Amino acid sequence: MPALATHRKPRTTRPQSSAVGVTTAALASVTLLSGQSAQAAPAAPAPAAKPTVEEIKEKVDQLYREAGVATQEYDRAKEATDRQRRELAKVLDDVARRTDEINTSRRALGAYAAAQYRGGAVGPTATLIFADSPQDYFDQTHLMDRLSQQQREAVRTYESQRAAAAKQRQEATRSLAALTASQNKLRRTKQTVQGKLAEARTLLAKLTAEEKARLAELERKREAEARRKAEEKAKAEAAAKAAAEEAARKEATPTPTTPTPDPTPTTPPPTGDSSYATKAAEALAFARAQIGKPYVWGATGPESYDCSGLTQAAWRAAGVDLPRTTWDQVKVGTRVATADLLPGDLVFFYDDISHVGIYIGGGKMIHAPKPGAYVREESIYYMPIYGSVRPA
Repeated sequence: MPALATHRKPRTTRPQSSAVGVTTAALASVTLLSGQSAQAAPAAPAPAAKPTVEEIKEKVDQLYREAGVATQEYDRAKEATDRQRRELAKVLDDVARRTDEINTSRRALGAYAAAQYRGGAVGPTATLIFADSPQDYFDQTHLMDRLSQQQREAVRTYESQRAAAAKQRQEATRSLAALTASQNKLRRTKQTVQGKLAEARTLLAKLTAEEKARLAELERKREAEARRKAEEKAKAEAAAKAAAEEAARKEATPTPTTPTPDPTPTTPPPTGDSSYATKAAEALAFARAQIGKPYVWGATGPESYDCSGLTQAAWRAAGVDLPRTTWDQVKVGTRVATADLLPGDLVFFYDDISHVGIYIGGGKMIHAPKPGAYVREESIYYMPIYGSVRPA
């Protein structure tokens, strides 16, 4: 038995690679299947974090600002459209008048042609009427030498009127094209304004009662801060006025060492431009009468206004014509610092100059704020100030 044992074929150990291979293949299959499962049913993305009330307020304010910019674009496009419509109407009136004149001249030339026909032949005047270009016909045939002075004058008038009418028709075509372009821009900007306002309303409508209360609290804090700054400016203005009055009183009061003044009373020198103050008072009286009327973008009164529509109407009541948009109103008159504001001055807001109000003193203004609001008095510090102008 032992001898047989020595000749027995040794038992070999099966290599482990095949097991490892099976394991690797199994892992690969699992990985492949898991990858296919991931492709077939991707994991749902994590829900976006709900914006805070502060973020919603910032977004709504931004939308209102963008709507304000679009409103100024709308106002400018509407002004251009109205102007071009008037110009086109004038051109068309001129074309109609020229047409009447041409018809009158044509009848006069027709009378000459009829007279020649009755004389027994179709004369040169008749030939002229049916020519495409009477002047070219004259240049070719020297017909002018064969017409009377009155006939020649009638022909020249007719040719001049034809040329003028052709030029006016070209002008009418250009005016119509410009009007069409302005109308298209008007429609686009109107859609932009409506889109911005609709988006703002949607954001506000989604707020819960708690979020609306939080939003109202943020607004109250903003208004309180604006009032505080206005009160500081009011105190500064009162102090400056008292100092000016004291200086004027001292100027008017004689000192003991001076000779006895003339008994005729003296009037203290004015502290400002009295003519401007008069006009400003008229503009402010108009603006105050509009308090409580709704803001409507693109409106110029009398039942509703946008911001620049209100300032334009107020100063028009004082006899001063302002441009339609904030972008153009800021260019008129004299620039003044916030510290030097006088009642009646125009105060502009934001870097894009998309809002304007009319200063009433004491750090306050009258303005048409935004959609959903009404013409009211408010601190000029409620919004970031761009600059101010004295329009007259």
